[in-house]
Amino acid sequence: MHDSSFTLSIDLKQSPEIVFGYIIKVPEWWTKDFEGSCANLFDEFVICHPGQHYSKQRVIEMIPGEKIVWQVIESELAWLENKAEWTNTKMIFEISKNGNNTVLQFTHEGLIPTKQCYERVAQGWSTVITQGLYIYITQATIA
Repeated sequence: MHDSSFTLSIDLKQSPEIVFGYIIKVPEWWTKDFEGSCANLFDEFVICHPGQHYSKQRVIEMIPGEKIVWQVIESELAWLENKAEWTNTKMIFEISKNGNNTVLQFTHEGLIPTKQCYERVAQGWSTVITQGLYIYITQATIA
């Protein structure tokens, strides 16, 4: 169910398996303020920018080369009235082939226009996915 949740897609030349491998290296494209792991099903990790953003995610679905889903199990966004507005939302990465290209569709399920954080977070995800992750995938080499 994606309803009106924030969604965007990027087209890539790399294979779905390569794209998948880059996504699970979160500190390389999202933030260095990362603790934990997201490489395996049920892994948990924390993103913390003191005084601004804290979120703890759990990997709840992982299909290599196809899909990754993180569920936010705890959150505190200091700049919101409802500081836990991210809690129980999901970040979904769906990877598919389109001819010679790979399409990565990102959805932040539950990030909908009626949420107080929507505009700011949608803008942040747009930058993180279309610049941070895109540049990392297209210019880096997986070790």
